[in-house]
Amino acid sequence: MEIHDEVGLNSLLGDYVCYDEQQINSRGIWFGDHPLEFSMPSLLLQLSLVSVITRLIYLALKPFGQPLIVSQILGGVVLGPSILGQNTAFLTNVFPKRGRYIVDTFSVFGLTLFIFLIGVKMDPGMVLRSGRKALAIGVLGFFIPYGLASFVAFLLERFLSLDNELSTVLPTIIMMQSMASFPVIACFLEELKILNSEIGRLASSSSIICDICHWTIISVQYAVKLAMSRSFKLSVGSFLSAALYVVVIVFGIRPAALWVIRHTPEGRPVKRRYIFAVLLAVMCFGLIGEVIGLSSFFASLVFGLVIPDGPPLGAALVEKLDSIVSVLLMPLFFTGCGLQMDVFAIEKLGNVGVIQLVVLVAFIGKILGTMLPPLCCRMPLRDAFSLGLIMNSKGIVELALLNEWKQSNVLNDEFYAVLMISVVLVTGVISPIVKVLYDPSKRYVAYKRRTILHLRQNEELRVLACVHSQENVRPIMTLVQVSGPTRENPVNLIVLHLVKLLGRASSLLIPHREREKPSLNPTLSERIFNSFKKLEQQSHGRLMLHCYKGISPYATMHNDVCSLALEKRTILVIVPFHKHWVHGQRVETSYAFRHLNKNVLDKAPCSVGILIDRGSKKARYVIADPSSYRIVVLFFGGADDREALAYAQRMSLHPSVMLTLIRFTAASSSNLSFGGTERSKMLDADILSDFKLNTLGCERVWYREEAVANGMDVVAITRSVLENNYDLVMVGRRHADSSIMFQLGKWSQRGELGAIGEIVASSDFECGVSALVVQQQTRLWGLHDPEESTRLRKIDF
Repeated sequence: MEIHDEVGLNSLLGDYVCYDEQQINSRGIWFGDHPLEFSMPSLLLQLSLVSVITRLIYLALKPFGQPLIVSQILGGVVLGPSILGQNTAFLTNVFPKRGRYIVDTFSVFGLTLFIFLIGVKMDPGMVLRSGRKALAIGVLGFFIPYGLASFVAFLLERFLSLDNELSTVLPTIIMMQSMASFPVIACFLEELKILNSEIGRLASSSSIICDICHWTIISVQYAVKLAMSRSFKLSVGSFLSAALYVVVIVFGIRPAALWVIRHTPEGRPVKRRYIFAVLLAVMCFGLIGEVIGLSSFFASLVFGLVIPDGPPLGAALVEKLDSIVSVLLMPLFFTGCGLQMDVFAIEKLGNVGVIQLVVLVAFIGKILGTMLPPLCCRMPLRDAFSLGLIMNSKGIVELALLNEWKQSNVLNDEFYAVLMISVVLVTGVISPIVKVLYDPSKRYVAYKRRTILHLRQNEELRVLACVHSQENVRPIMTLVQVSGPTRENPVNLIVLHLVKLLGRASSLLIPHREREKPSLNPTLSERIFNSFKKLEQQSHGRLMLHCYKGISPYATMHNDVCSLALEKRTILVIVPFHKHWVHGQRVETSYAFRHLNKNVLDKAPCSVGILIDRGSKKARYVIADPSSYRIVVLFFGGADDREALAYAQRMSLHPSVMLTLIRFTAASSSNLSFGGTERSKMLDADILSDFKLNTLGCERVWYREEAVANGMDVVAITRSVLENNYDLVMVGRRHADSSIMFQLGKWSQRGELGAIGEIVASSDFECGVSALVVQQQTRLWGLHDPEESTRLRKIDF
């Protein structure tokens, strides 16, 4: 079987390739009668060069906010005929033309698996949940650039004498520039770390609508072309074979995938034979798709769409394949695209100007089409413009189309190089601009005080409780129970189950909906929510419950927490500590949770409490158990300590709570002090006076002062408190800079809990007492320092 140089990837994949031991000699592998100049050392050399060059370019462009795809394409350009490939000896020895078929085969194989994984990660149900705004953005974002670019192309053909080859390829270019592919948008949002932001979710939904418009037009054009070029009988046969192919996948593979999911216990991995069967089916259906005239990429996407996203099957496939595809195979594809690009093939500057004009018009048209619906819905101009830029991003799908068109001679070398340059320029310009314009955390600024200290007497306490697993349920329920809910002052509890994004391409933040019929095998989220629903039923109207589920990457999970806190106007956000104890022994440390907690502390629009659960044997549900619940507050002074004391004072209204307030003061013989401004000290004195006045005569509340001379005295008193059979210790996170806090900071190696919080959470204290480290609201519109003024002042973002 003879393979010529001009044979494309589709022809290469469609041919039957075989080799045996006699066909492998010292030169490498033989394809038919032609030896391929390939050996394992040469392949390793190619991979090493690609990796090193790409990495160096990425490090050089990283300060300018460039995405990885730009460096990967430029790596191929550097190694290709545009730069290093100008040296004939280098190109012959490192990237021989016939030896490049192996690299091309690996890259196409990787692209097929990548498209399959994108299909697995996609949720087709997003189309039904998109809403009118996403529908309008998707439709206008496709047809406005398509119409404007087509009109400009018509004018150019009418008034200029364009080359016949350019006139033929312009409709193809217009179609590519009008599309906004979901795989590209999802990868772009993930790299910018805004996948679960408001614009990220809107862009994901809109890109699916835009994809549907694009593929509908393509299908209609293909059907018309097929009907005009072939007989009616052959056209009907092609349509029926494609329809039968899709029906077999939907009604054959989908039930099989659901069967695998049903027979995989929750929390257990999918069996390897099922993973192998899926991969084998992908290859077989890709081959069948090529035989009946469908692209293997389209077949892989359809096959991936019928696999349910998320755990267990979708997540298992992504976990098994994502590393090898994204780290090894896809860089080969991107580099292969760059290797085929020769900037010296650009000879006619007029053609370059025409193509770039069409690209620019489509770019502007997409921005206009994308911005109109959000602006009508009163979205800020900066956010709407950022959304328009995101929808213009280019990536893997556009490169795959360009590569396929070049192999099938739709594009010549000149047009291919021009379009590759436009892809790199558009993506390279968009990324840093979006990073500058759009910061999701700027939205998380409240317009009024959202603290327990400033809560009105008859106002409900709105609490957002974040839950990672069932181990977090009991301590949060106990904390909610002792928060003093009454019919006059109820607790409005929002429970957010945070789940890591696995096997999905888009994040979710949705309210929980109960099933019509209870399941015998409830999911983890259902078990968590059912526990809180029982608590709501026991409260008899003193507790109102709302359940949400957020699925997002750990790196941006704080966006779900902060956006929900802002939307629900919560007063307090409770997040579990990143260390988990069982009966005083540390059993788990999650650095992902630590990163989440840090971001929540920095960006939350209200007060935040980090709940440290040591797995106390005494832990219980207070309402069910009438015995006392002992709380101690360590008060050093400052806004956070005042917030902790305000929360504890509310808890003291519960008949089962016994509260002790310990105020630390500097010993008279010591030069140490706790610092703080005069206004802060005045506010401390005011809240302590109110506390003494309001709890006067209450037998369940005690107040005492402890004079300390150095940091070790604080540690000793704290140790004695933790060993004194308390159930909960409360302390503020931040304190004013002072000599004593400096000593404590050195002792505790200050972390995100602050000096005192780190001491309380230290594993050196083998006790069963839980702790709540409180931080008062830090982000308030118009207020730079909460202790200086309560008047609102306008600030610029």
